[in-house]
Amino acid sequence: MEWGRLRPNPAPEVEVSRVTGPCHLPRDLRSYFPRAAGGDGGADGDGGADGDGGGGRELALDLGCGAQVHQEVCELAGFEYVGLDYSTPEAMVLGDAQALPFRDGCFGFVLTIAVLEHVPFPLLMMREAHRVLRPGGRLLGTVAFLEPFHQDSLHHHTHLGALHALRFAGFRVEHIAPSGGWSGLVAQAHMGLFPHAPRWLARLLVAPLLALHRLWWRVGRLADPGATETRRLLKNSGAILFLATKE
Repeated sequence: MEWGRLRPNPAPEVEVSRVTGPCHLPRDLRSYFPRAAGGDGGADGDGGADGDGGGGRELALDLGCGAQVHQEVCELAGFEYVGLDYSTPEAMVLGDAQALPFRDGCFGFVLTIAVLEHVPFPLLMMREAHRVLRPGGRLLGTVAFLEPFHQDSLHHHTHLGALHALRFAGFRVEHIAPSGGWSGLVAQAHMGLFPHAPRWLARLLVAPLLALHRLWWRVGRLADPGATETRRLLKNSGAILFLATKE
């Protein structure tokens, strides 16, 4: 498997730039957002959140949705949105990601952004995501790697850890990649070293060290051909991105 940074999808199904509200999707993943089967890219519908797709539109599950900031992009893609979270009051459904209250195969798409590290049993969460996804449906998500401890995080994943969790659950893995725009150094600065600082300021504070780090690796390639850009990103990324499908 190739582990390099995700290149933009040359034929994106959804124009995520049309989203006007907040969106926490990493830029690397945005061109891979799927369109609902038979979706019209944002027509109104009356499908319910009980997993039966009664309104005719395919359902999308935002697993660990928080304040449901991804509702707009899911509806733009033609999905009927369902947001589930364990404790956030704004969530449409309060529930446990390790024991989802939905029937098998009722969702056409599952999105989970920065959730897996907060779940006590991440392999169970991945199995549940696989169970509620229809055959051919896509899973898209991220998990923390070198981000600092935050919000009682439990299981930060390497790229190999993410691969293991996905394959254990039964997914066909399409891509696993380091987050190109979210290095471990920037994550530590923004979330740990200088908490509550604006992201631009956190980046500015560590910019000299980040530049020296990149230069060191470039020089290092002269002595070690294995010191590739992919290896640098995998060793130093703040988060891991993944795309997978249910066969």
